[in-house]
Amino acid sequence: MSGNGRAAWGWHPLDSHWARRVVAAAGVRPGELVLDIGAGRGALTAPLVDAGARVLAVELHPGRADDLRRRFADDPVTVIRTDAADLRLPGRPFRVVSSPPYGISTALLKRLLAPGSRLISADLVVQRAFANRWIGGNAPGSGRWSRHYELGLGLRLPRKAFTPPPRVDSAVLTIRRR
Repeated sequence: MSGNGRAAWGWHPLDSHWARRVVAAAGVRPGELVLDIGAGRGALTAPLVDAGARVLAVELHPGRADDLRRRFADDPVTVIRTDAADLRLPGRPFRVVSSPPYGISTALLKRLLAPGSRLISADLVVQRAFANRWIGGNAPGSGRWSRHYELGLGLRLPRKAFTPPPRVDSAVLTIRRR
C-alpha cells in the first residue's frame, strides 16, 4: 500500500515484535475467542493464532480485509469487514486483544463495557493519555462499569513500535472482569 493510502486512513501498524509482546502479556489461552478490532494486515492476528486463539479479525478497509482473508485462510480466523461502531459483540464470553484506531477508542470502550457485554478481558493499544484518563476514573460512565471491570496500565509502547511512528505515546489499557 502506498504512503498516501496509509495517511488517508491514519494508519500506524504495530511492529511484529511489539505485537508478539502485547499478545504474550495478554495471556491468551488455546481455544479462546479473541477479537482483533482494527486488525490491519494481521500484526496481532498472527501471534493470536500462534497462541491457539480463535480470532475474529475486524477490519473496515476493504483491501486489508481481503489480505487478511488470504493470509489466514487455513487458520481459525474469521475476517469481518465492518466498522467497529457497527460490530455486534459475541453472545458468548470473549476477549479482545487489539490495536484499534485511536479515534474510536471511547466508542469502542463504551461498547465493550456496556451492560450485557460478555467481555472477559481486553488488552487495547491506545494513546497513553487516554489509558490514564480511563484508569483514573475520569471517563464517561466509569461508576457504572467499575463495579464489573478493573482497568490497568499494561505495556508502554515506544513510538518506534509503529510504522510510521505516531505523534503520541501509546500503552496497553488492560481490562479484566472482576
